[in-house]
Amino acid sequence: MTTSKTRPIVSLCFETSEDFVKNLERLESLIDQSPQDAIIVAPEVVLSGFAYDRFEEAAQFTETALEKLLTSVGNRLLIFTAITKKGGKFYNIAYALHNSQILYTQPKAKLFALGNEHNYFEAGREEGIVPFLFEGIKIGILICFELRFKSLWQQLEGCDIIAIPAQWGKLRSEHFVTLTNALAVINQCYVIASDADNTDTSAMSGIITPFGGEIRNNGSEILTSHYESRTVESMRRYLNIGIQ
Repeated sequence: MTTSKTRPIVSLCFETSEDFVKNLERLESLIDQSPQDAIIVAPEVVLSGFAYDRFEEAAQFTETALEKLLTSVGNRLLIFTAITKKGGKFYNIAYALHNSQILYTQPKAKLFALGNEHNYFEAGREEGIVPFLFEGIKIGILICFELRFKSLWQQLEGCDIIAIPAQWGKLRSEHFVTLTNALAVINQCYVIASDADNTDTSAMSGIITPFGGEIRNNGSEILTSHYESRTVESMRRYLNIGIQ
């Protein structure tokens, strides 16, 4: 007999301003308002936005923010991305923080050419997009534009949860909804998608179940639901397509 794992899951949706300190304070406030054992996904580059003219400052602020977030996250798992400098190069790195530890990092591998990301960031390795385990829950991360690549969906096959931190363009809002819904159904897993609420982004954060049920933020900064391992197991038994 297996014991079902349950955990609150949270998708955030709020504006990313040019004020780095304000962004961090808002993120910390929303974390504090979330359940103490939640899995939380925040938007891409949530601390700074892309800040192409302030990269050095943004990377330095990431180091400061990580220290504070590691203290404030507590028993929650927080997933977000931040501008990070390593070896003299800048990366857009996804972080998973829990109990004062960095559990997992993953540099963005697929850079968005229409946004000129390739002119500023070094790309991570596609092979580095792999699941990680958190208290028996298998979690994967796709960062914004990476959502469009079906090969990456396959690399995360078998995940219980896939997190999507994003700054997704408003003109392609329906694509974000369609792709996040499809990912949950194809991979028979939960998808926690978090997009910023900026003038040029979709603000279509959402949580989608393995059965395709979706809820979207609808103007709320915090969207909360529950992960249940039984739901994943039930869907994979009900329509067995070989996902283990």
